[in-house]
Amino acid sequence: MGNRNSRRFGKFYWEQVTEIIRLLERSVKESTSDVSIETYLLLCEQLDQEPDPDKMPLDASVFPPEVQVAFFIFDLLPDRWEGMSGMYLGKDWSSAEFLFKIYEIEDIQYVTYFAKIYESILVREKAEEANKKRKASERKAKAKR
Repeated sequence: MGNRNSRRFGKFYWEQVTEIIRLLERSVKESTSDVSIETYLLLCEQLDQEPDPDKMPLDASVFPPEVQVAFFIFDLLPDRWEGMSGMYLGKDWSSAEFLFKIYEIEDIQYVTYFAKIYESILVREKAEEANKKRKASERKAKAKR
């Protein structure tokens, strides 16, 4: 019986993690939009529509505390860029341990996990964006010939 409960807890935990990852992906995709929650709610009010939680812009408060701390630590880490192409490579994690100590972070494992997930989503999104720009410039160059 104990094993069954632990499996159920584990399943519930991973369902939560999956939902957080989905929200992180949505957050990164929406980061290019300048629409705030207040603006969205005002638009819904003006259009006489009910706000849709799935379309509402996200802010850090929708995430659990560990993820909010992950955002905080992530923002403090320096960025790494590839010199020639200017491609974003993610964060330089060499100072992470220092930041965990100075801010007395207790859930280092969870904070690091969610920060790394967030980083991978950001790197993937920026790479896709750069690839689209490169293809668009190639099409422009071919059209000029």
